[in-house]
Amino acid sequence: MTVERVLPTGDAHDLLDLVRDLIGKEVAPRAAAEEAAGRFPREVFTTLGRAGLLGLPYPEEHGGAAQPYEVYLQVIEELSAGWLAVGLGLSVHTLSCFPVAAYGTAGQRAALLPGMLGGEWLGAYCLSEPQSGSDAAALATRAVPGDGGYTVDGVKAWITHGGAADFYTLMARTSADGARGISCFHVPAGTEGLSFGAPERKMGMRSSPTAQVRFDGVRLAPEALLGSEGEGFRIAMAALDGGRLGIAACAVGVAQAAFETATAYAAERRQFGSRIVDFQGVGFMLADMATQIAAARALYLDAARLRDAGRPYGTRAAMAKLFATDMCMKVTTDAVQVLGGYGYVEDFPAERLMREAKVLQIVEGTNQVQRLVIGRALARGDRP
Repeated sequence: MTVERVLPTGDAHDLLDLVRDLIGKEVAPRAAAEEAAGRFPREVFTTLGRAGLLGLPYPEEHGGAAQPYEVYLQVIEELSAGWLAVGLGLSVHTLSCFPVAAYGTAGQRAALLPGMLGGEWLGAYCLSEPQSGSDAAALATRAVPGDGGYTVDGVKAWITHGGAADFYTLMARTSADGARGISCFHVPAGTEGLSFGAPERKMGMRSSPTAQVRFDGVRLAPEALLGSEGEGFRIAMAALDGGRLGIAACAVGVAQAAFETATAYAAERRQFGSRIVDFQGVGFMLADMATQIAAARALYLDAARLRDAGRPYGTRAAMAKLFATDMCMKVTTDAVQVLGGYGYVEDFPAERLMREAKVLQIVEGTNQVQRLVIGRALARGDRP
């Protein structure tokens, strides 16, 4: 079932046709086997880069495609419907590139963005720590200035692409001044003193490595600093606003895949002489699923259009992430129920999609944090 989309340009429609063709040939057919084996599809991201998909929202002069977020997020959704590890991986990579694109000097952008956006390099975003997740301002990793650069010591946790990325966008403390003491750095893989923990054994997303990233006396040159000292927390929060929209789009893609699985099964499965889709109990479940998916898609696209127009969108991004990921958890659970016993076994994708849905309620800020963000905005008198 192809989702009917309204895109701003004919070029965007052509782009989405390219994405769907790539998903059908390179992404979806591999998802189940690679997830079962826990193999990371690094070469898929190279293919995405060469197709121009790793830099969709970034400027053309540095290898990007200058596409609006409205288009970029629909690409994320389509990829996630085919294979969440790829859709979420693209979202994380885009998040990792943001500090260079938005806060880097002209020299940093010229040196780094072509490799980041062209498919040669894959990024990871290092903010969370073992004792600092939702309370990001409490991070303890230190980047001590001195000797013409910085020395970094500390541990980052729950890092998507940890150990597999080509560069790490790092948030580290350069002073004890709370959130104002955090700075942002670019750290290439292979830097001396950089090491990684064993990949986490996860409920889902097993083909996407998640690991600790350890900094043991890592020496960084002055030009590794992105933005100004003390600006890192602001950079991190700005990046996360866009990242939350990426996760919302991922959630809609996973939910769409689960819905299509359930609908196809219900149209073929017969009980008591009728297709189960014709029973009200099942038909109403599918109707609710379709409605919730459409609502979540509309919400993330509304937030994306605010971003594209240069208007404040952080609260709407939190709403989109909250609603879409809670929706995804419910839709995937209901899809397993529609399939009955077949939904609980690996012969059908429903059980994998349900396991994958759970992580989306956690990454890029838990849904409890999203409610906190929204509630604080309302308390300030912001319009929702």
